[in-house]
Amino acid sequence: MKAILFFILFSISLSAQITKGVVKDSLTGQPIPYANIWVENENVATTSEEDGTFSITVANTKNLIFSALGYETRTLKATQVTQVFLNPKAFDLDEVVISNSIGTKQNVIGLTENTVAQAFDNGPRIDVKFFPYSSEYKKTPYLKRVTVYTDSRIEDATVKLHFYKVDANGYPGDELLQKELIVKVKNGTKINKIDLSDFGLVMPKKGLFVGFEKLMIEKNKKEKTVINPVTKEAQIQKTYYPLMLYNYVERDFLFTFSGGKWSKQTDVDSGKVKVYEPAIHLTLTN
Repeated sequence: MKAILFFILFSISLSAQITKGVVKDSLTGQPIPYANIWVENENVATTSEEDGTFSITVANTKNLIFSALGYETRTLKATQVTQVFLNPKAFDLDEVVISNSIGTKQNVIGLTENTVAQAFDNGPRIDVKFFPYSSEYKKTPYLKRVTVYTDSRIEDATVKLHFYKVDANGYPGDELLQKELIVKVKNGTKINKIDLSDFGLVMPKKGLFVGFEKLMIEKNKKEKTVINPVTKEAQIQKTYYPLMLYNYVERDFLFTFSGGKWSKQTDVDSGKVKVYEPAIHLTLTN
């Protein structure tokens, strides 16, 4: 019996191990910071550091999905990721906004009546909030500012914000930005207002999704020792900051990115679901 147990544990230790590598630009050879690395079809992920390096615990038989804004997504076996080269994307000219906003009018959208927000550690997944389009936005079509609510226990925690178009199936699609929007937030519970004026973003006619991604990097990590209530053994608990604040609201659906793909939460029978939605709102201008 002991021999069988040893064999099982030995097999697991061989299949699941810490995999290390570096993500680089295929043209320049330069490291790509803050790239997403997901275990395919699992809620296990990490983020590359500023020097492009990463570390993730994964079984040898699994696939890893690598993605970064401005680059083509790549899927590789966990045994093939010592150096990962991502190919830059070619952007169409019609994605470039050449007009500028005047800024004489403002319209705040996405505020919810449920003002009670709760902080959650959403792990490696990306949660998004949907902003449907309205004809009244013709008067204020530009995205001036995004406001997000965070709770952090470290100073200058780094997060990534995403702005997704709506694809043909109603899911989050291509990103509106052509480069990463990295934001630092302060210690404590904060209202973070991020200026978007320089990007010249226009509210898409199908609406858009705004997402908040936690970066699983060393400088965002805080560790503490806790006692396991069952085994009574000391364990190291890791938390990556900041935490996002959420509102409990009724919606038609909620999208979450995990395991390298989007999943949709909905209720076919009632048509509505009660969900925790990221506390995000937008300010539009003309």
